[in-house]
Amino acid sequence: MKRLIDIAAPWLLLALLLGVWEAACRMAHIPPYFLPPPSAVAAALVTSAPILAASAAVTFGMALQALAVAFIIGGGLALLVSLSRPAEAAVRPLAVALQVTPVVAIAPLVLIWFGLDHADRAVVALAAAVAVFPLFSGVLTGLNSADPDLERLFDLYGASPWQRLWRLRLPSALPFVLEGVRVAAGLAVIGAVVAEFVSGSGAAQGLAWRLLEAGNRLRTADLLAALVWLTVMGLVLNAIIAAVERAITRRSGRPLAGG
Repeated sequence: MKRLIDIAAPWLLLALLLGVWEAACRMAHIPPYFLPPPSAVAAALVTSAPILAASAAVTFGMALQALAVAFIIGGGLALLVSLSRPAEAAVRPLAVALQVTPVVAIAPLVLIWFGLDHADRAVVALAAAVAVFPLFSGVLTGLNSADPDLERLFDLYGASPWQRLWRLRLPSALPFVLEGVRVAAGLAVIGAVVAEFVSGSGAAQGLAWRLLEAGNRLRTADLLAALVWLTVMGLVLNAIIAAVERAITRRSGRPLAGG
């Protein structure tokens, strides 16, 4: 019974909020271009489903590409610098500087490099730049979290840096790596949308372009429908990563950090 209540509670709250929203829009006669009722948003979801689905697929694909690029760059860089303390001290400030630099600021430069004919590549690069730091930080933190007693044991047996990395640090880093992937996945979606906004080009035709199009035409119901697709897309990506974490947990027989 308690489990049933826990499952039903969020849906009941959502239904209550939608009901209040619908009633407020109708009773206060709020103009649809300002705030459409949920029924209008639902109608927009149905009528615009093919276009929004295609745009969501584009944005989802770019976010996955950005996540893969960020994983290769961030994870690979963390692996390399973990072998040398001076290298870690040199690279970490640069990674932090990249993280705190707004994507809007570097978007014009990236667009110049890739060209407006390849705006989708620019969006992937910008989204990857947003997602790279959580992966770099998560992998590096995990690699440095190995048991000190085991570290001393490896010292005793004269293990090489690569043996220490492969046999000790990588298994210890796995929970942190997956937590970094979880954070980076959300940032990749956000980065892809923001990058498409600031690119100023409709070549990519992702969900951000649908948001801009609907906003410019004051089609607020279509705008909210695109936001619903964005939310669902983020939830699906998070669910995929959570499923991977559970599979690895069952295989390794121990809980993961943040899981």
